[in-house]
Amino acid sequence: MKRGLVIGKFMPLHYGHIALIEFAAAHCDELIVSISDNATDVISIELRLSWIKEIVNDQSNIKAFSIADDFDREDLSLSQRTQIWAKRMQEVYPPIDIVFSSEEYGIPFARNLKAEHKSFDPERKLFPVSATRIRQNPFAYWAYLPKVVRPLYVKRICFYGPESTGKSVMARLLAEVYQTEYVPEVAREMVSSNDFTGEDIIKIGHAQTQRVLDKTKTANRILFCDTDLITTQIYSRHYLGKVPSVLYELEKQITCDCYFLFDIDVPWVADGMRDLKESRKEMFKIFQDELEKRNIPYQRVSGSYPERENFLRSAIDKLLS
Repeated sequence: MKRGLVIGKFMPLHYGHIALIEFAAAHCDELIVSISDNATDVISIELRLSWIKEIVNDQSNIKAFSIADDFDREDLSLSQRTQIWAKRMQEVYPPIDIVFSSEEYGIPFARNLKAEHKSFDPERKLFPVSATRIRQNPFAYWAYLPKVVRPLYVKRICFYGPESTGKSVMARLLAEVYQTEYVPEVAREMVSSNDFTGEDIIKIGHAQTQRVLDKTKTANRILFCDTDLITTQIYSRHYLGKVPSVLYELEKQITCDCYFLFDIDVPWVADGMRDLKESRKEMFKIFQDELEKRNIPYQRVSGSYPERENFLRSAIDKLLS
């Protein structure tokens, strides 16, 4: 039986890595994918390990492991460094017959392991990408990211503010423009009036949170959120006079990268649930204060609907570039 080895940080995993792993698996009976883990890594080892396990889930001959990256000596030559690597691999893994890589370390590393070396796409012609480039500009290399990795880099954009300010309209419109997903105000799917209970608002909080998590998995670069858990808290306090503590815990589960605070300088439109026409200024101040006391930066959106759309598209284009 021939056993192969692929090493790397996979930070993040991209299609070049996957092609290397598949190439390696086709040339040996058992493949070990060893993921280096260091305390300073910007992506957790748990997440990186889960990506690879999900990708190779139906290939029983591929086994993924993490290994503490506490043995390297960057001050040494590549030949000396790979001697140290080989010693650690021999301590941790069964005997290796073939080392697979796309990097210059591959040949000396294999030699020190007394193994054969097989190179894959060393000039990056098939996959002109690297994990470093992706970390620097993930949207520029979006096509090289597997679906399981993309949620890490999805930017969540929250359209935030009082009722009847155009948040839902803009979320739907811009999701179509940018060919991505949006998360509606889930409360409207669960209650038909503002006569709700504490139990109702908790269910709404859980449902809103889960919808954001689900849509993040399928979003294309950005995800528009029509509301957030701060909004749920504001309406809970307004209609029920209290905020269940679980809503604050749910708020911590979702981080938005950009907040847009929608101003009230557009006509108020009744829709069967809205009932705060006479309190628009007061509610706007409450929404604004909640962001400011959390030190959340925001951009204020005002003007006509076309002006709002133009402002938002300009801001989002800058974010994507």
